[in-house]
Amino acid sequence: MTFHDMPPERRRTLEEVKDALTGHARVVLTTHVQADGDGTGSQGALAAWLETMGTEVHIVNPTPFPDMFRFLLDDPSIIADAGTVAGEAALRAADLLVVLDTAEPRRTGRVARWTKELDVVVIDHHVRGENVIDGVSIMDPSASATGELICDLLDVAGLRRPWPRQVLEGIYTAIVTDTGSFRFSNTTPRTHAIAGDLIAQGVDPEEMYRRIFATVPLHRIELLRHALERLRVDPDFPISWITLEGGVMERLGASSEDLDGIIEHARSIEGTEVAILMRETSDGGTKVSLRSAGPVDVNAIARHFGGGGHVKASGALLSEGLEVAQSRVLDAVRTALAEGGAGFRASRGDH
Repeated sequence: MTFHDMPPERRRTLEEVKDALTGHARVVLTTHVQADGDGTGSQGALAAWLETMGTEVHIVNPTPFPDMFRFLLDDPSIIADAGTVAGEAALRAADLLVVLDTAEPRRTGRVARWTKELDVVVIDHHVRGENVIDGVSIMDPSASATGELICDLLDVAGLRRPWPRQVLEGIYTAIVTDTGSFRFSNTTPRTHAIAGDLIAQGVDPEEMYRRIFATVPLHRIELLRHALERLRVDPDFPISWITLEGGVMERLGASSEDLDGIIEHARSIEGTEVAILMRETSDGGTKVSLRSAGPVDVNAIARHFGGGGHVKASGALLSEGLEVAQSRVLDAVRTALAEGGAGFRASRGDH
């Protein structure tokens, strides 16, 4: 397959990104806090390509690299978490920082200060926020995933086919997770064409499904059971939500990656237009995930609370505890629904 249908402006921008990425001796890759399949898959694929050119690559994320995605790396020793001795050493030695799947400094957590101290390349597919990281960048929300942009970048770079396994599986993971296994509205004909090309080059869809979705520890099932017991449906608005009180994650031996997919149970309820997962954090704040199954722009709601993401999937971190945060978020979602969903104007008392 050829990518002749790559948007021309995207191709021009990726040429600039390619030039900015080449010729460096030591590169650090990072992504947003609580890395997902798109962030980690993009990291794995990009690391493999850079290593073919003799570049020394390290992955330094603001929060720990998810165990479930470590299979994407041929050499997991390139991982060094931010804030550790190894992570700081890798950042100090780097001559380029590549930020994937976010363009906002606050979303890079403990890595944020390095976005001002190093040369930076940003590759992201989210809607551009008000405050973005300086550097050579591509921010293209028309892409189904950041992994799609990595795929196009490697095509622009002329990477010889068939691509290395790590490249193929990284891009496939990025796309299949961020499109909800090709169920979400960001899935396009081109998304399927790219997936087909990856399969033609050697990706095994059944094996990838098993690794990503069908191999889970018992505590994840116990967490799901606990979450479903706390599932609520609004009697007057098409809202379903789940709350997780502080301490439950620690008690069950679960981590943030075990929350993946839980919100979809709320979104799948008939008539639901907005699904919410609210989890009280160890420091007394509340992490909020929002999903839209209708016209509501949950990105606008998340940005009101200092978060962001996509029109259909966004999140935010509130400083308040679960009870207060739940009230504020539900009020905001009800306001958005009452206003017709396309826009969101915060009520004056919600600041």
